[in-house]
Amino acid sequence: MRFSCAVILVLLFAGDLDADTPPPLNGQAQAMLGSWEFSNADRDKICAVTFKSGAASNGYALEFDSRCAVLFPLIREIVAWKYPEDDLLYLLDARGKALVEFSEVEDGIFEAPTPGVGVLFLQHAAAAPPPRKLPDQIAGNWILKAGDGTVLCPLMLATTPTAEGFALAVGPGCDETIVRLGFAQWRLDRDELVLQPAHGSAWRFEALDDATWGRLPESVNRVTLVRR
Repeated sequence: MRFSCAVILVLLFAGDLDADTPPPLNGQAQAMLGSWEFSNADRDKICAVTFKSGAASNGYALEFDSRCAVLFPLIREIVAWKYPEDDLLYLLDARGKALVEFSEVEDGIFEAPTPGVGVLFLQHAAAAPPPRKLPDQIAGNWILKAGDGTVLCPLMLATTPTAEGFALAVGPGCDETIVRLGFAQWRLDRDELVLQPAHGSAWRFEALDDATWGRLPESVNRVTLVRR
């Protein structure tokens, strides 16, 4: 009788362990392990999440960096993940409810339209492009140069809001051709820096490095914007 009771207790205990232990990770889930970039669609809110293989409530463990909960309050409730189920990657709360449902839209890139939050993205941290520049990072003194290195105009990019972006001031010694264009505003358009003149089309630039932007389209005598 004692033996039978002991066996029953062992079986019950084993059953509880099985209930709390998720099934082994398959190949797709194994590929999720490690650090990923977690962001919104504009990538002006970025943090990191690490997917782990250890058991967590109703799934596998994960860990967000400290910035995530500030940028995305929803994350405070996320305690686990599971994938794939219905070809989706689920982020779960402690009760097993899916709070975010990611689908893979490209190799290594997941997208999740999330009510009340917007579209969220996941992509491999190592493969993610650099974060987009913010206006505060761009503001300051710059020099507009011709392709041969000739200084065309000193510019001051401010963070004072305008109708279409931020204030721009032309410095002393500016070439008359630039003065006549009447540059007075600048903005960031995704990965491009845009100088908006009062007359004519906007001048668009792409980042060449942290201190240099090249005018688009690219040409042999490309105009550059260089930080002073």
